[in-house]
Amino acid sequence: MSALQAYVRATAPIGRGVERIGPFLATFAQDTSHPMANYAIPDDGAKPSSAEIALLISAYQQRNLLPRLEFFTEAAPDVEAALLAAGFTVERRVPVMTCGAEERVDCVAPEHIRLREPVSDDEFRRLRSVQNVAFGEPPEVSDADVERNRDYLTVLAEHGKTMVGGGIALDIVAGATEIVGIAVAAEYRGQGIAAAITAHLTRLAHERGARTAFLTPGDVGIGTVYRRAGYRVAGECVHVSLS
Repeated sequence: MSALQAYVRATAPIGRGVERIGPFLATFAQDTSHPMANYAIPDDGAKPSSAEIALLISAYQQRNLLPRLEFFTEAAPDVEAALLAAGFTVERRVPVMTCGAEERVDCVAPEHIRLREPVSDDEFRRLRSVQNVAFGEPPEVSDADVERNRDYLTVLAEHGKTMVGGGIALDIVAGATEIVGIAVAAEYRGQGIAAAITAHLTRLAHERGARTAFLTPGDVGIGTVYRRAGYRVAGECVHVSLS
């Protein structure tokens, strides 16, 4: 978990503002106040004082943002209790699932579904819109979102000319990559498309140098989809915010 936490600590600041506050790396998105894009990460083995937590809270409140953290509990086992004592509450706990190249299981997409990498801004935009809707967000996609996604390994799923889903593998750092944004339009779910996207994207990531791919499913139930592609639970990620 420490190696994967180091990966998140290295990649989360990309495209964001950062501030070192005691044992915390605080990140601030430049174009959105969404809580999922603005959060802090503790150092491994951190034992934050109440004063350091107060400074962290102030840094987010001064920016009119919700004080919030995401971290792997095994890497910083003493942090959660200190945050709860300061008034934070647990939003959710999600499993951290990993897949090495030797563990990957290929999942075949349904015959009517084609998997490929997007090649144009329009395709990146339409894919991001499908992902937004799938995750309960507005369908609108900014130019900044399109430009940001072009930097990552991306796979889309299409039925004819209809974009039905996709996913993203973030930067490969020290042999690791994070798989994010696996999404399928509501009317196409239950056909094995998400598992096929995950397997295809993971294979491409492994072929391009990643030794380990990892992801954090939005809920325990969706984890069964990723298990089909060879992912297994390796730890836990906790999300906490100031109540």
